[in-house]
Amino acid sequence: MAHAIEFDARALRPTPEQKVAAGTAESADALVEALELLRELHEHKVLHTLVRVVQGGEGLAFHALEIFNEPGSVRAVRNLLELVKALGSIEPEALGAVTGALNKGVREGARRVGAGERAGLGELLSLARDPDVGLALGAMIGVLRGFGQALRESQSTPPGTHP
Repeated sequence: MAHAIEFDARALRPTPEQKVAAGTAESADALVEALELLRELHEHKVLHTLVRVVQGGEGLAFHALEIFNEPGSVRAVRNLLELVKALGSIEPEALGAVTGALNKGVREGARRVGAGERAGLGELLSLARDPDVGLALGAMIGVLRGFGQALRESQSTPPGTHP
């Protein structure tokens, strides 16, 4: 009479420890890079900040105040506020026109660099007759005049006050 064979299919499956060992061996390069990234995040105190964010509560508020109390952070916040003020004084249409033109100019410059095009003496001399170059130069001269006028006015204004 035949005996039943005892067979457990789970015995053929790798154990969690075996899976971890195989995964570690297959991902050694990625793990080394991840450890380098983790070390950098730790050295720059980003991990500490993330732990505070995840924990929440008083630790986060205290840590945020610690960061904002550093001299560099105070300057950064003040500079950001000045930048927002400056951007708020520019008409959106004017900024849109300038950024659109700048975008097109950068693309044309990149195209010329990619094609290896250099400006020769003849091209430089012909630029004086090019209406697009004349318009751009007029705009640049206007920017320079306004910039210079603002600098002159800021020199005649006592520090800490705005005209």
